Amino acid sequence: MTAAKHKDTESAEESPEDKQVWRDLVGFWILGLCNNFGYVVMLSAAHDIIARFDTQTKHVEEVKSEVLQRQCHIVSTGAILLADVVPGLVVKVIVPFLPFWVNTRVISAIFLTSMSFLLVAFANSDVIAIIGVACTSAACGIGESTILAYTSNYNKNTLSTWSSGTGGAGIIGSIAYAGLVAIGLNSRDTMLIMMSVPLLQCVAFWVILRKPQEKSDTAISVIDMSEDSQKLEGYLERLKYMSKLLKYMIPLLFVYFFEYFINQGLFELEYFENSFLDKEAQYRWLCVDYQIGVFISRSSVNLISFRQIWILSLLQFFNVVYFLTEVIYFYSPTIWIPFAVVLWEGLLGGGAYVNTFYRMAKDIPQSRREFAIGVTVQADSLGIMIAGFLALPVHNAICRMPEYKRLTFS
Repeated sequence: MTAAKHKDTESAEESPEDKQVWRDLVGFWILGLCNNFGYVVMLSAAHDIIARFDTQTKHVEEVKSEVLQRQCHIVSTGAILLADVVPGLVVKVIVPFLPFWVNTRVISAIFLTSMSFLLVAFANSDVIAIIGVACTSAACGIGESTILAYTSNYNKNTLSTWSSGTGGAGIIGSIAYAGLVAIGLNSRDTMLIMMSVPLLQCVAFWVILRKPQEKSDTAISVIDMSEDSQKLEGYLERLKYMSKLLKYMIPLLFVYFFEYFINQGLFELEYFENSFLDKEAQYRWLCVDYQIGVFISRSSVNLISFRQIWILSLLQFFNVVYFLTEVIYFYSPTIWIPFAVVLWEGLLGGGAYVNTFYRMAKDIPQSRREFAIGVTVQADSLGIMIAGFLALPVHNAICRMPEYKRLTFS
């Protein structure tokens, strides 16, 4: 009965004769790119934003080490991570319970994205810069909880192209920032160039993407016969239904907790003194490396898919163990080892994201899918927020440790 119902659902949602479906696929790919672009840029720029307003450039000079002195900022890039995720999490908690006014939500997201680039570009204090980062977070939260849920009205492959677009944002955003800084542009000019992204988002949503086709009441009545398939009504019914989503949310939360604890608590502490890259460039290109892994895995769900997300959580934990011990003892003899681990980390994170929502698209009835997806997107943000709070004290504790000489190949 369940298998038959899924086949009926798929046949009702797809139109084999639809020759314009490419517009929806392209539209959602661009929307995924634009939605996460600012978020990625802010994280890639985290080290530079901290350094721009860090008046304590002494690098923890009050701690006199008997060995070597570590090169790190007193405030970790985890501070930028918190500004880049907490407002978005608050938005994701609230939005699923609000009316689904998609145009109003998208306009709000585009406005906040534009404001974020302007505020960070012209900031004359760390407070203004962090407010700008917070605007990016809120915009990303509105966009993800709205547009990802909006895919439930389209061909099922739009979820794949949305996920691929968010992965593309990681590569394009991190490379764009690292590349523009590498050719000599300052952070303000770089942020102003990014203002083209909200314009592209407008074109994707209102020009390229088609309006969703209305599903007939007859089709819905055939598909949604069981009690679990009825549309959720009222706040209490929605709150009760959230308990059924924990099997999707908890593994996703842990995957993102582990990977962002690495990215924003430990990345900045990794340093190879005799590398062809300086310390700031090493941080930026580690971010690029991570985003490459995310893009590959978020774009591969139609080729490789799996249901056991908890396995990815466990593998991500092993990455934490490696990086935590690495930044304390500096035992990796070459920079290519952490680059390989970071690529693997990105593959795990991107794979957990796209496979979670791909599984939901198959398991959850269409009448409840919009709300379910809108709620589940809270999981990754919650994991990232916890990682940000933990990253701050761990980062500062490691900064106060003596620095060990790195092992090198003879």
